[in-house]
Amino acid sequence: MLTIKRLEIEEAHMLIAAARTKAREIGIPMCIAVTDESGNLIAFERMDGAKITSINLAIDKSFTATGIQKGTNALGAANQPGMPAHGISSTLGGRMVTVAGGLPVFSDGQVVGGVGVSSGSPAQDHEVAEAGVAAFC
Repeated sequence: MLTIKRLEIEEAHMLIAAARTKAREIGIPMCIAVTDESGNLIAFERMDGAKITSINLAIDKSFTATGIQKGTNALGAANQPGMPAHGISSTLGGRMVTVAGGLPVFSDGQVVGGVGVSSGSPAQDHEVAEAGVAAFC
C-alpha cells in the first residue's frame, strides 16, 4: 500500500494568503494557484486587477513545479535551442512552463504540492511564489 502526502485545503489557503500579502506589498495583483502532489488544482485566487491571461499560466506553473520537483525557472536555460530540454514547453498539451513563478512545496523531503504565480515579471512572480512557500515551512 502506498501512503501519499498532500497539502490540505487549509494549507493551500495559507499559501495563497502569504503570496497575496507579498503581491500587495510589491503592488502587483497576481493569479495564485496551488496544486496537490499530482499537479491537480486544489485552490486558486485571481486578485482584483490580475491579468486574465495569467489564470492558466499560474495553474500550469504550479503543475510544472510539482511535476519536475523544482522551480519552473530551472527549465528556462534547459529549454533553449541545442539544450537537453529544448521543446519541453510544448509537451503535455503545452502545460510545461519554463519561466519563473512556479515552486514545489516539500514536506519531509517529499513534494506535497506546488504554488504557481503569474501577472508580474518572472522575477516578481518568483518572489511572490517564494513568499507562499515560505509560509508552509
